[in-house]
Amino acid sequence: MTPAPPDPGRLVRETFVRHVEHHAVIGSTNDRAREMAAEAADRRPRLIVADRQTAGRGRGTKRWWTGPGSLAFSLLVDLESFGVERSRQSMVALAAGIAVVETLAPALEGIPLGLHWPNDVYAQGRKLAGILIESAARRLHVVGIGINTNNTLRDAPPELSDAAVTLLDLTAREHDHTEILVGFLTRFERLLSELAHAPKRVGRKANALCLQRGRFLTVAHGGRTASGVCEGIAPDGALLLKTDSGPKRFHSGTLREPPDRGQPLRG
Repeated sequence: MTPAPPDPGRLVRETFVRHVEHHAVIGSTNDRAREMAAEAADRRPRLIVADRQTAGRGRGTKRWWTGPGSLAFSLLVDLESFGVERSRQSMVALAAGIAVVETLAPALEGIPLGLHWPNDVYAQGRKLAGILIESAARRLHVVGIGINTNNTLRDAPPELSDAAVTLLDLTAREHDHTEILVGFLTRFERLLSELAHAPKRVGRKANALCLQRGRFLTVAHGGRTASGVCEGIAPDGALLLKTDSGPKRFHSGTLREPPDRGQPLRG
């Protein structure tokens, strides 16, 4: 299923991005954004959108499958121009996740939708979207997002059937990619402003959307692991774990449990 390509003119008129680049097929939108960071003559926000990726990736060494009809995009942005201090940049993935949830929630009324720390959006207990933040040249950042929109699990490898979900499969209808991008970018701009001026507000929103509260998790960070019951997300964006040796906080890390059930989809 091939959705209509995004409308660059509308995206530039109605959002803060100043340049939109669309690809029918690309290796990775994040890689292209990093190239643009080194090539561009200015620091204006740029958006790269692809119908299909051949080398999409997640955190670490994970690879991502981009199903036909899904939405993959990367935003090249100067976080400092929004006033986001370096100490708050670890919360950008949470801000992006909140923006994704707020954008998609109207289409998923009655369906549980929220965040999996540190960088995923889940619906009905399965992965709907993934976020990958990377640094780029000239102190710019790439916010890469994949949303399972108009793709379907019928086209996915069998090992993904229990790990992911798509908007099409949940709602039995197609969704306009331009509308989703306008909605996301509008909300993300507001959340970046909040991150600069009222960061605890972003942390509280993330906590309210946390789907892992009460679950037993194992977090790997800095060569060490810690296991405990999730107590939510702190106002500063840290994951809170209640462990046998006391409470622990993580501003970054990789979840090791529950066991990997197969590579989730990326839009």
